[in-house]
Amino acid sequence: MQPLESGEPRTIGPYRLLARLGSGGMGRVYLGRSTGGRTVAVKAVHPHLALDREFRERFRREVAAARRVGGPWTAPVLDADPEAPVPWVATGYVAGPPLSRAVSGYGALPEHSVRALGAGLAGALTAVHARDLIHRDVKPSNVLLTLDGPRLIDFGIARTTDGTAPLTSTGVSVGSPGYISPEQLLGKEATTASDVFSLGAVLAYAATGEAPFPAASSGALVYSVVHDEPRLGSVGGELRELIAGCLAKDPADRPALGELADGLVPDGASGLFGAGWLPPPLVEQAGRAAVSLLELDTEDDTEDAEAPEDAEVPESTESTENGGSAEPRAPEQLAPGRRRISCSFTLTLTLAALGVIIGSVLMSRHSGDSTARGPAERSTPTKPSSRTDYPGDIKVRSDVPPRFVGEWAGTFTTSAGGGRPAAGTLDVVIGAAEKGFRVGVLKRFDADGDFVCGADLDLRLAEKSELVARSTPFGAAGGLCATGTVILRLEGAGLRYVSTESKAVNGAVTLKRVGDFDPPPRRVPPRPGS
Repeated sequence: MQPLESGEPRTIGPYRLLARLGSGGMGRVYLGRSTGGRTVAVKAVHPHLALDREFRERFRREVAAARRVGGPWTAPVLDADPEAPVPWVATGYVAGPPLSRAVSGYGALPEHSVRALGAGLAGALTAVHARDLIHRDVKPSNVLLTLDGPRLIDFGIARTTDGTAPLTSTGVSVGSPGYISPEQLLGKEATTASDVFSLGAVLAYAATGEAPFPAASSGALVYSVVHDEPRLGSVGGELRELIAGCLAKDPADRPALGELADGLVPDGASGLFGAGWLPPPLVEQAGRAAVSLLELDTEDDTEDAEAPEDAEVPESTESTENGGSAEPRAPEQLAPGRRRISCSFTLTLTLAALGVIIGSVLMSRHSGDSTARGPAERSTPTKPSSRTDYPGDIKVRSDVPPRFVGEWAGTFTTSAGGGRPAAGTLDVVIGAAEKGFRVGVLKRFDADGDFVCGADLDLRLAEKSELVARSTPFGAAGGLCATGTVILRLEGAGLRYVSTESKAVNGAVTLKRVGDFDPPPRRVPPRPGS
């Protein structure tokens, strides 16, 4: 991630650009944010390609194809404008290192990580192939590692499998040398089996730390892929057979994705991406990627706070999706120096009043500490942003979408167990809050139901379906509760809890709603009791 340079755009479509993620043959990729606060990756094509009519038509088809791909192991296409002077496409941003960087910095992954990686990528390609598409560019840099599983990205060169609408020019080989299948290198039609070959090459790279077809030149590399056996190093046993099967020269000899997934995880993928699917150094690296978004958000807050008071800031429109509405306010005509004092004084009174009213409501639900913990002080003034106005007699201003608010619970397992019996339960209470304030608390109980430890959660980032918070433990934390970053993601009717702390017993847990707040609280209880 690099800062924007002079001459680079600051906005693309409705997205404000925060940083440059990278560049390639087709264009540059930027980190952006919507008016509602969602973080996205925006790919803008090179200007000279935008002048090519054939390229524009291909880009239009690529976007239409990519919109059809979904599932938990891919980054969804959220928005695009193929007709813009410089065409662009926005996908969900995945906060995690690419496999290429992880392996080059850490080394080969342990076998259980390789198996989990393969199962997740097989699921991603199954979703691609179910839409009659072929990815055609499965490679380490297009695989991102997150705390709750891998993500396959970049469907910009996917094509239909019926051969009626090729998305590449005739005679142009699409793919990455070393990971492209032999039949593609020989100019033959790519099929779903071609993606299986590329997946096998990626797994070989993850398991050995080296590409399976090393060569000193591009010509030698092409020859090696077409004629030589892959180098699989010290990979042994069943995993070696599975990878070698994917790398068969004849597409007909390669396994189907379902067969491959069954071989990689015979007991099924349930709970596969809980605690410990990645080695601790990569867990920390993935956690830093999530935290980097928080740092960018803080920088944005500071820049907005330093803007002239008469600067116009566009109102957000995404709050209406969450059942509320943004309320534009005319700026008060105050003497110089009075505005900051007035806002601060008003905020203090408001929080004090809400704390008294809501505290009594919440304490009827939970017992525990009698000492209330106030919200953390802001380090920067609040910038205008999307808010939710909850219905009822008490108006609650919040960055938290209403669907998050309530009490959630689920089971977690030991870091060594993956699929072993649950070692305890996790309870998370989420209230309405603005960024910078305490949004929730969590409790951990052992298998006998005894309270072990807990943590306060301070809201750092809020999106439509994801919250990022900083956890501060209380109680006998030990290795169970620790300071770190917590991600809370809505998935269907459940809530996915992910901790970036590698010492945490439960790296990822799916929680179910067990209670609601009506009306939603301004604050959660100080600390739920045991």
